Amino acid sequence: MPSSRSKNSVLAFDRLQDRRSFLSCMSAGMASTLGVLHAQASSQSGQFQLRYCLASSMYGQLSLDVILPEVRRGGATAIDLWPMSHGNQREQAEAMGWDAFLSRLNQHQVTTGCLTRYDLGPFGVDKEMQLAGKLKCPLIVTGGKGPAGLEGQPLKQAVLSFVEKLKPHLEIAANHGVTLAIENHANNLIHTPDSLRWLAEFAVGQPLGVALAPYHLETLGLGADALGDLIRDLGPSISMFYAWQYGMGCMTKLSKPRELLQMPGRGSLDFTPILKALKSIQYRGWTEIFMHPVPPRDSDPA
Repeated sequence: MPSSRSKNSVLAFDRLQDRRSFLSCMSAGMASTLGVLHAQASSQSGQFQLRYCLASSMYGQLSLDVILPEVRRGGATAIDLWPMSHGNQREQAEAMGWDAFLSRLNQHQVTTGCLTRYDLGPFGVDKEMQLAGKLKCPLIVTGGKGPAGLEGQPLKQAVLSFVEKLKPHLEIAANHGVTLAIENHANNLIHTPDSLRWLAEFAVGQPLGVALAPYHLETLGLGADALGDLIRDLGPSISMFYAWQYGMGCMTKLSKPRELLQMPGRGSLDFTPILKALKSIQYRGWTEIFMHPVPPRDSDPA
């Protein structure tokens, strides 16, 4: 019979092969998607380039030591740290110490582009803003807060109230050179095109932006042209753009090819009108090639 030591060695090797296969798949997927976006952008006259940030949640709970070398290989220059449960790289960085984390970033010529904190909510990110200032991270993304399903004047008033309540927190953001971006998310005050337009209107002059997710707007029936119109309306208020489409959704387990339909160039959403709109506003915020694996990859197989 093989010894327990040899069994462990075989298991470790299998896990290493699994991780290598996963990273190879992710790198290939990123490269393919970047190629699609670059081709669509370059098909338009004039120079326009997106600035890419890599969401750590794309790698589940893999180690930062595994992910950081992949950032630039995937065409990005910055990382977006996600906490549990979609990832745990925010917790990893804190555990190693922020000075050690910054040292690792410098080693790989990567910056912290964003801290995603849906778990804290928009009124719970004050300390995270201080951390973002220390890391020279320009952006924190979270969700909105308020009643869902409103329309018309009640929606407008609720968005205005939300922004007014945020003002003390936005003062802290300004003191640390940070913008707070609110993602349009299902079952949330900030979900519909109108809610986003009013958020942008009431946020003028404040460090408050939009994290725009086509995925959630597609569920409301918006197509590529309508998304392009919305981007033009929101203009400079967009701080984060998720290159993420609905595909076949992300709430139930799918085969890998169907899961990957969330990524640009794979699903049915035509990103050409969207890129034209981003170019028309000379968009300079972050772009994340994004999807949610189902179930999330929740541990380091090595």
